[in-house]
Amino acid sequence: MNSQESPATHASRLVTSLFPDALGAVLGGSAAQGRATATSDLDVAVLLPDSGTTGREVRCHEGRPVELFLTALADVPEFFAWDSARRRGTVLFIYAEGLPVLDRDGHLARTCAQARDVLAAGPPPLTPAERERSRYGLTCFMDDLADVARDDRYEQLACADFTLREAAHLLTAHHNAWSGVGRWLPRRLLDADPALGKALLDGHRAVAERADPGPLTAAAEQVLDLFGGPLREGYVHRWRP
Repeated sequence: MNSQESPATHASRLVTSLFPDALGAVLGGSAAQGRATATSDLDVAVLLPDSGTTGREVRCHEGRPVELFLTALADVPEFFAWDSARRRGTVLFIYAEGLPVLDRDGHLARTCAQARDVLAAGPPPLTPAERERSRYGLTCFMDDLADVARDDRYEQLACADFTLREAAHLLTAHHNAWSGVGRWLPRRLLDADPALGKALLDGHRAVAERADPGPLTAAAEQVLDLFGGPLREGYVHRWRP
């Protein structure tokens, strides 16, 4: 890849080379948003004919890692429903917000419009059982974080990570907003709730930098208050419904 070449140009050449029968393709992720670094991978969603395979592949193309999200045209509705049910919408966001690099006969444009419609509707709400399980889980992680010795940094950091993750899951659900993992967790969290989301992230940073669990515990309690407060005594989870 030429160092002066744009990620979109690279993605277009990749699709033409590896998937000559593709109906469409779109570049997503950090590269599409102008946030990519020289070592960033390319996230490319490829729309294939019905004879194609739906799935995920990781390759290296011209020295650059590429994550491919392949979808056969007939699988689009079911695949989008599956992606929505995970509450992260990974592929949905690529189609809805990415940079088109190939579109034959308008198939990509129609698929991108479908993705935008699904995203606009928001993720499915948590079921009562899911909500209570997450509420109980966050209570446990928060209690563990407050209880662990400040000089046991391994345990403290592990508890802080799980507290942030579970709090983010509940807070985004409260706002009917999409969640994320990795670098997308803080982005989605701040989109959903700039104030409380930042309090959670700042609290997590306080644990990492100062071994101080207080701010994160306080922010997690605010999230729990949105769902009726901490859940300890009385929680029941049956293996069989």
